[in-house]
Amino acid sequence: MKAHHEVTDYKSSIRPVWCAGCGNFGALSAIYHALTELDIERHTMVDISGIGCAARTPYFLESYKMHTLHGRAGPVATGVQLANPELTVMVTGGDGDGFAIGGGHMPHLARRNVNITYVLIDNHLYGLTKGQASPTSRTGMKTKSTPYGSPDAPVRPLAYMLTYGASYIAQGFAGDPKMCAELIKGGLEHKGFAYVHILSQCPAFNKEETVKYLRSIIRPVPESHDVADADAAKRLLDKFGEKQPVGLIYQVERPTLDEHMAEIVNKAGGSKDYDINKIIELLRP
Repeated sequence: MKAHHEVTDYKSSIRPVWCAGCGNFGALSAIYHALTELDIERHTMVDISGIGCAARTPYFLESYKMHTLHGRAGPVATGVQLANPELTVMVTGGDGDGFAIGGGHMPHLARRNVNITYVLIDNHLYGLTKGQASPTSRTGMKTKSTPYGSPDAPVRPLAYMLTYGASYIAQGFAGDPKMCAELIKGGLEHKGFAYVHILSQCPAFNKEETVKYLRSIIRPVPESHDVADADAAKRLLDKFGEKQPVGLIYQVERPTLDEHMAEIVNKAGGSKDYDINKIIELLRP
């Protein structure tokens, strides 16, 4: 049966403004194809972002969208999903937005199992502000803010998400949009907090981690890997070391935040049939 939507249906009239060769193009293409394969109705889709190059993604999607404050996409997405659990809610952003100023929110998205899909496009630096080191920059990496090499150990996003309880964890490479589309599709289908990490090149400011370099460090997740085993996922991440596994790393089913909240509303005697305007009127002096 032919899908109702085509890839072009999810493209807005606004053209991407990224630099030529940016990995965001591959990630955006993957998002288009994932939405098309799932045939998601555009009026039931919300893409939310913070600030940064990758955070501009919502502009290029034909859906509902919110371009929020730096690092605050997660809390906003949580509110949207709880307000209307029938929506497909996605967050798109970069490593600085997600793990620097927004890092304090990441553990809570994971542990609460908020039913959203977070697509984080990681180029290992701040691109929008012209190439400073980010939380995922390699030790010794030279950037505009670390001309003698970064002294910091990088955050390990996949291990981070596994530790805090994300129920779907996957990693792709922007140079392979087809794989990324499958992983994003899986995240959108997953019930719970889905974290999709996409390794991306930044030809404008990250001259060290080129497409060629990124291709040299990625390795497919072994077919024998048990994605439902958290200990196996940890061993996998430790085993790869400086290499990067691509594919589905972990997936389990457990109750979501909106399900827990619905139970609380029910216990408290609440009802879905309420009029917020009437409540506001009652609160007026």
